[in-house]
Order: sequence, then structure tokens, then C-alpha cells
Amino acid sequence: MPGPLKLLLGPVLLRQGRQVRRQALRLPEAAGPREGVVSEGALRLRLLVVGDSAAAGVGVDHQAQALAIPLAERLALALDGRVAWQLVASTGHRAADALKALEQARLHPADVMVTSLGVNDTVGQTPVRHWLATLDALHGLAQARAGVRHTWHSAVPPMERFPVLPQPLRWVLGRDARRLDQALQRHLAGRADRGHVALPPMPGDAAGWMARDGFHPGLLGYQAWVEALTRQMLLEGAAALQPAEAG
Repeated sequence: MPGPLKLLLGPVLLRQGRQVRRQALRLPEAAGPREGVVSEGALRLRLLVVGDSAAAGVGVDHQAQALAIPLAERLALALDGRVAWQLVASTGHRAADALKALEQARLHPADVMVTSLGVNDTVGQTPVRHWLATLDALHGLAQARAGVRHTWHSAVPPMERFPVLPQPLRWVLGRDARRLDQALQRHLAGRADRGHVALPPMPGDAAGWMARDGFHPGLLGYQAWVEALTRQMLLEGAAALQPAEAG
């Protein structure tokens, strides 16, 4: 948003930010495994999911309702075989935190990576260039350490729709989130090994779409997110989704 306007609203935004941090409901990450194999038959794909609290399943009770396991299950069904998956995600992670986590994790081989990053970078006001450079480094590290052939970056969510955020903080963070996401789309344009995945539009009635904290996906939100990822991965990922090497 324009610098002078943000400066003018600064005291209000700081006060509202402190209030949200103090009063917001804090939900745990989803219970359940952080790696596994779904379905039967030949191994078709190895999936790595990296990111923040949404990737970690905050907003639902179990990983089977969140992102990684349902995405692996949908891909296994579409590819008619097993999909091995691994989740490296934590509440509060910015892109730089995710990069450090990936450096330190015991990674299994992976063919494709999906990321969920941007909300915490929006809140923390990470400069756009730094954020994009860190995502580049994340992709490069996944290639080097796990053998990833293609990365799909989930869009930065529409923070102007987050019920927990008061105005004008909601409006400001929504504008900043769109700025990051639009920069990411431009940055990835024409890339053969990386893609941007738009999130499905949130309905007017967000019941079930958002978690009860008003900040994270609910069950319906996760389901729609998985559907959007699956559809675009199958549409664009012909080479990356070729059967994995035996293992």
C-alpha cells in the first residue's frame, strides 16, 4: 500500500496487531504423521510439502483432514499407484524459516514439492525481493537435497477475508498479501520447473471454510485447496509426475 498512508495508519495498525496476537484463539497443528505412503501398487510419485501453519494442518484435527495426506491420496488415485509423502512445516514459519527447516530436515527423495508460504511474511513485512529470493533458494535446496523436479507454490491467501483481523488492519494486510502474490506470479511466469497455484475463491459464507480462529483454513478450505492443487498439478506436471524411481 502507499507508504504515506501506511505511515499515517501506523499507530492504529500496531495497536490492532498487538490486540490480535493477545486475543486470537491459538489452535494446535494437526495431529498425525509427517511422512508416509498412501494407496497400493507401483510407486508413482514422491511428494514434499513445505511451509507454515496452514501446511502443518492448523485448523483441523488430523493430518488426514489437512493438506499433505489428502493431496497424496488424490494424486495416488489419479496416477493409479502409491504416493510417498513428507511434510516439513511449522506454525509461524516465514520463507526464511522454511528454508532453514529444509536445510536441517532428514529429507527423503522427492519428485515434486508444494509450498504454503506468505502469510507470515506478509505479517512480518518481508521485502518482496527478499521473499522471492528465499523461495528461489528453497526450490534450489529441494532440488539439491531431495531431487525435486518441479515446485508448485500455493498462492498467498486473501488476508482481507480473514475474520479475526479488524479493519483497517485486515485491509492493509490484504493489500500486502496481494502484492506478494502478484510479484510471485510475475516471478514464475515462463518457468518450466515451478508454478503458481491460485487458491479457490472463498464463498460469501465462510462457515467451515475458515477454522474457528478466523485465520486458518477449516475442513472445507483444506478440501478446496487440495482440489485446486491436484487439478493444476495434473494439468501442468506431465514430466514431473512421471512414475518415480523404485524405492
